Amino acid sequence: MTTPTKLPTAPVIDETVRLLTEHYVFPEIAEQLAGLLQRRLTEGAYDVNDAEELARLVTADLQSVNGDRHLRLKHHAAPVPPKQGAATLDAMRQNFDTSLGGAPRVQLLDGGVAVLELAPMLFPLEWAAEPLGAALTLASRAQALIVDLRANRGGDPDTVAFVCSYLLDERTHLNTMHWRGGERIEQSWSLPHVPGARFGGSKPLYVLSSDSTFSAAEELAYNLQQLGRAVVVGEPTRGGAHPCQGWTVHPHLEATVPFGRAINPVSGTNWEGTGVQPDVPCAAADSLDRAHALALARLTG
Repeated sequence: MTTPTKLPTAPVIDETVRLLTEHYVFPEIAEQLAGLLQRRLTEGAYDVNDAEELARLVTADLQSVNGDRHLRLKHHAAPVPPKQGAATLDAMRQNFDTSLGGAPRVQLLDGGVAVLELAPMLFPLEWAAEPLGAALTLASRAQALIVDLRANRGGDPDTVAFVCSYLLDERTHLNTMHWRGGERIEQSWSLPHVPGARFGGSKPLYVLSSDSTFSAAEELAYNLQQLGRAVVVGEPTRGGAHPCQGWTVHPHLEATVPFGRAINPVSGTNWEGTGVQPDVPCAAADSLDRAHALALARLTG
């Protein structure tokens, strides 16, 4: 058995500070956080032997100023590749292969109401278009649809637009991303055409949410809610509206830094810090039954 050696924390903190300063969407907060991390390093707050413990301590400090849940030092049990974004991509690929491509359940309930679960995340569109298109086409024949995002922790904004495209009738402005510095703005729209059949924009649609629903999954719920297309049933979501990228800063540690912010064209704001507020609040565990009852009432009313 080997004795634990002291973790070289200074290079990890220095690189995290550099990434924050260069990329974080709010430069003034990046400056505050950089000072905080360097001060804590000098004070010995990060003198730990364990990468997981360091990740916990640094993440708490990173989120202490503005509560940005996308701003993290993430621990990975297995060594992660050094290439930017590789750590996240590796973990995603495993989850993709074990979740039927992010659509683990399509089920028909009583009364012609379908449930489509999208979990554990909305995978990159180049992977997910085929399985999601198949699942959404299958669900398109239902009289009403419940999209279950309770266990979805985020993913790709392009995949959000892809899913929305099956649930609307025409090309629709969904979201606008403002990238750091304000020089670049990028609009997200639903697609004019989709592979397969649309559920469409008029039949009853419900979205299930929980306090685990995060990031791109929140955008999906928020887009549909703000457009008046879906009724959100369940719990307020976690509240992360900033797209982020990951950089490997140690064989087991990845710094994730948000580099943009979302602005919804209807509300003029987003769900950062507040979460998506359900139209029908209830415990996440009860939300499927509640949405099913609401759907049946609408179909028979």
